[in-house]
Amino acid sequence: MACGVSPHGPRLRWVSPAFATSSTLRSRRCVRSCLRCPLPPVDRSVAESITRLLSQDVLLISSTVSTRRLRWAGALLGATAAAAALYAHAAAPAAAPAAAAVVTVPGMPRVVNPANLYSETATGRVSPALQGDLPRVYVPNLRGNSVSVIDPATLKVVDTFKVGRGPQHIVPSWDLRTLWVANNAERRTDGSLTPIDPRTGKPGESVEVDDPYNLYFTPDGKSAIVVAEARHRLDFRDPKTLAMQYSIDVPQCGGINHADFSIDGREALFTCEFQGSVARIDLINRQVLGYLKLKMPSTRFKAAGPVDGGPPGSEICSAQKGMPQDIRISPNGKRYFVADMEADGVHVIDAATFTEIGFIATGVAAHGLYPSRDGSKLYVANRGSHKIHGKPKGAGSVTVIDFASEKIVAQWPIPGGGSPDMGNVSADGQWLWLSGRFDDVVYRISTSTGAVDKIKVGQEPHGLTVWPLPGRYSLGHTGNLR
Repeated sequence: MACGVSPHGPRLRWVSPAFATSSTLRSRRCVRSCLRCPLPPVDRSVAESITRLLSQDVLLISSTVSTRRLRWAGALLGATAAAAALYAHAAAPAAAPAAAAVVTVPGMPRVVNPANLYSETATGRVSPALQGDLPRVYVPNLRGNSVSVIDPATLKVVDTFKVGRGPQHIVPSWDLRTLWVANNAERRTDGSLTPIDPRTGKPGESVEVDDPYNLYFTPDGKSAIVVAEARHRLDFRDPKTLAMQYSIDVPQCGGINHADFSIDGREALFTCEFQGSVARIDLINRQVLGYLKLKMPSTRFKAAGPVDGGPPGSEICSAQKGMPQDIRISPNGKRYFVADMEADGVHVIDAATFTEIGFIATGVAAHGLYPSRDGSKLYVANRGSHKIHGKPKGAGSVTVIDFASEKIVAQWPIPGGGSPDMGNVSADGQWLWLSGRFDDVVYRISTSTGAVDKIKVGQEPHGLTVWPLPGRYSLGHTGNLR
């Protein structure tokens, strides 16, 4: 068996990366020899498994190697790599070219997989630094000026504490060590940010901040971005002390509130809820690059339609402008998806040209957007009412969009009606947690079946976060990690 390849294909075991790295320098002769070796018939599952492992930078050698014969490790490693390459080639006749490396702004963590910028938020990639954090769901109760804390194992509220006035969202810091409650004190001047220690689940002393409707972080981690919605302004602050650094006025963005960032970290797109548009921000030169008016569909869903058996009926869309809410970038960084609660769907924007290129009708009042843990799907929370202050038991639902095809693959109505708003996907990817904005509940939705559990919380729950989550750093909102 030249180079240690068995007739049944290579048998593999884990080895230490340090050992394998030192041995690969001696493998060239074996690779050349093994490339001339006849290979057995290809098993597609074996080929795919080997290819998947190698794509994750896993180092492999034959399981028949004795640890006492380390001098042959380099040759065997080379043989296994060569065999894997040939197996993969036979199993997949035309492999897609690898995506080019992304040149990011200085200080921003590198994009590990340019084809899927969510690769580091996959199941099993929770940072070791978060191992001591309590598994909890933190829910801001907008009208209760409080936070409800849910134990996801028991689905019980285990704590409730007071925060500032009008808590809107709970936001993980860039370094993942603090959860900030954004209390914007709507129509007042006593806004604040309340820190929560994720290791204890307890709040600290609030910091006075003007109008923090939402909170984001620059991709390089150098600034916190306080979204001062009522002021039409973005305030860039020190991410730890919250001391003011500088501001960017966005005068034509009424209701500025949600954002996402380009794959290279140079730009951000912010939604303008009351303007029906999106603002493009140059983070390097600290300026507004332009605005994009979103197109309205000719029809939309009836908010008073059925809540259990399929989507509601349609009606003529008489709205002159949309009401964009959440926004998320596609895994490859080429498109943005914008939820619109007046248009009842998701606008698709080309990232390079900043033009609208598509629209996906999802359900009544499309609102929150959350990628699946593998980055293949986008969960859309349809809040069930076109009104800012809707009624309970509306036509709420969740739509599942396949990122690659931009097609709807599942539709999950909330049993009995509801108002799914903001949240996130659990670390294991099995559950979508969403606030029930007008029903004073939290929904835990199975990502495999759409089955719903409901947990009673405080008054008007809004931007909840699930913790801990996989990822290296946070861009803000309710846990937009990368």
